[in-house]
Amino acid sequence: MIELVGVRKSFEGRTVLDGVSLSLDRGETFVIIGMSGTGKTVTLKHIAGLLDPDGGDVFIGGVKMNGAAEDVKERLRMKMGIVFQSGALINWLTVFDNIALPLVERRLLPAADIEAIVDEKLRLLGLSEAKYKMPGELSGGMKKRVCLARVLVRNPEIILYDEPTAGLDPVMSRTINNLIRQMKRDFGVTSMVVTHDMHSAYDIADRIAMLYNGSIIQCDVPERIKDSDNPIVRQFVRGMVEGPIVVE
Repeated sequence: MIELVGVRKSFEGRTVLDGVSLSLDRGETFVIIGMSGTGKTVTLKHIAGLLDPDGGDVFIGGVKMNGAAEDVKERLRMKMGIVFQSGALINWLTVFDNIALPLVERRLLPAADIEAIVDEKLRLLGLSEAKYKMPGELSGGMKKRVCLARVLVRNPEIILYDEPTAGLDPVMSRTINNLIRQMKRDFGVTSMVVTHDMHSAYDIADRIAMLYNGSIIQCDVPERIKDSDNPIVRQFVRGMVEGPIVVE
């Protein structure tokens, strides 16, 4: 469903991705972990076609994303939803209008149907009381939930999550984890999740990959990541669960 082959990317002479290769099967939940600045979000942006690699290729459903014409990229992006860490909401629209926007833009449904769909997602994410609030009135966690609701109204085949549980309390984090699992179970959604939250990673992942110095140093099922023999992986995952980490 998603494949990266030898992807390299540098910014101002600093290598961020150094030959990253990975593949996701349809319906898989794949988690990327690693310290800040290791290229996790940059990887998501390559999959979404927001960045082109300096070398290597990105394929979505067997179709090459990088270097493709803009109409091809847009067609591939229509299969995706992206939950940005920042929320990426439009500040002058209400919560309802932000969530409804993808449906309104496509003009495929009457207004009453759109409202019913949006109300369902609001209830699902505990946002019903925020329906007519503006983004500036929301906490960071609420903004993230609104962003997720906006993604879910489109029923995408692929969802890319950038730190979906960051800033959320444990109860809401479990709600987000449950939604990620539900998207897989009920709709076969393929998910790539970037996170520092190892509790969440172990809860939702089919496989976990760790990025370090621009490369994937281990990719395996959660149980093997948790008990990794790689000293860098072991120190990272224990540090994220138990306390601070210092990697030499």
